[in-house]
Amino acid sequence: MQTKSEFKGRTSGAASTVSTTILKTVPLFASFPEEQLRTLVSVVTRRSVPRGAVIMAAGDQIDSLYIVISGRLKVMMGDAEGKEVILSLIGPGEFFGEMGLIDDSPRSASVVTMEPCELLSVTKRDFRNCLAGNFEMSMTVMRGLVRRLREADRKIGSLALLDVYGRVARLLLDMSEEVNGQSVVAKRLPKQDIAKMIGASREMVSRVMKDLQMGGYIEVRGSTIVLRDTILLPHH
Repeated sequence: MQTKSEFKGRTSGAASTVSTTILKTVPLFASFPEEQLRTLVSVVTRRSVPRGAVIMAAGDQIDSLYIVISGRLKVMMGDAEGKEVILSLIGPGEFFGEMGLIDDSPRSASVVTMEPCELLSVTKRDFRNCLAGNFEMSMTVMRGLVRRLREADRKIGSLALLDVYGRVARLLLDMSEEVNGQSVVAKRLPKQDIAKMIGASREMVSRVMKDLQMGGYIEVRGSTIVLRDTILLPHH
């Protein structure tokens, strides 16, 4: 795994210019008028980042807000013995780093790329200026913080109240999207990552996934998982 300094060094030459067209695709800037977007172009940096890069490490002071244009990242915590927990996954249109920019506290978890990513970054000063000058952006950031708090509450509840079957089913439902009338988990999700997200062993997750498949709760098609309506019913 790369260190933060390696991330900076490896991508220092990969920064590229940003257009207002790109900024318009970012939900965080959707409310900005054209004139404000043109100003923003000069303060936003775009970078291509390889898989396995550590964008932020736990304990770092946060100096920028990051916005995902493409690719996926995982937010994770680990201990000295190498045990890891994945707190959440971040995808296109989402942002991270805003909490540290708001309260000036060090990063509580690390953010690592799961695949090659395109990221935009905005420095702390420019981020705060944007918040001060745009009410809708401030509301978007607040809604994002509230959503993460609700997700954390639900995850805590799941860990306390649901068995491993329930936790796996809950995670699959949370990660699914509607495709042609079916609930589908389209992005590949390794069993090891599922285990780190729900606090179980990889072996247990493999067993649960096999049981869910045999019971007709899910159907695995290559890297895609189709969820059946029966997954909503209590089982085990």
